[in-house]
Amino acid sequence: MFFDPLYCLFAIPGLLLALWAQAQVKGAYARYTQVRNARGVTGLQAAEYLMARQGLSLNVEGTPGQLTDHYDPRSKTIRLSQGVAMQPSVASVAIVAHELGHAMQDKTGYMPLKLRGALVPAVQLSPMVSYALFMLGLLFQMPNLVNLGILVFGFSVLFSLVTLPVEFDASRRALRMLQDNQLLTGQEMEGARKVLRAAALTYVAAAVQSLMTLLYLLSRARRS
Repeated sequence: MFFDPLYCLFAIPGLLLALWAQAQVKGAYARYTQVRNARGVTGLQAAEYLMARQGLSLNVEGTPGQLTDHYDPRSKTIRLSQGVAMQPSVASVAIVAHELGHAMQDKTGYMPLKLRGALVPAVQLSPMVSYALFMLGLLFQMPNLVNLGILVFGFSVLFSLVTLPVEFDASRRALRMLQDNQLLTGQEMEGARKVLRAAALTYVAAAVQSLMTLLYLLSRARRS
């Protein structure tokens, strides 16, 4: 009853974009994690150096996995995967600088970061709750419940859209930090840009997927 072939028309473009974005970021990381930066600085050393230069007092912890590096504004902690922390590669320094870009956003009160943080609790439950409300609304022919499901899903869409300026700005700050502190040479800076640009594509893909899902829900509600 709930399967709709039209869903594929909305889902497939976003899925293909997400797969392509993942391939891009993995490819860029694999390439530039093999390129040693001229100063021989590991990700951990870059973090310590840049924190000192930027006046940041943060905890630095390890995190399992690959490409799992992130900044936690709640505990003021930057978490680095082992590959990033221990390798003196162009990719490692670029990723560390990006996470410190988030820390600089936090320090300066960057509004999109605050908004994204405020949306986190709602987004953690939004997809599950929204789909349940939407399907129950269709099953029992309750338009108000269908509309409520769409409204709840809107929090996920808003989160994905707000994430875009947060990530783009963090990369901009990262490249400026690397350039101002001369951690990477000219060619290395170009490699850092490619790594960060590829990573940004994953957030663009996530936003597109959210928007396409929202359009599908609106279309399905209208037809029902």
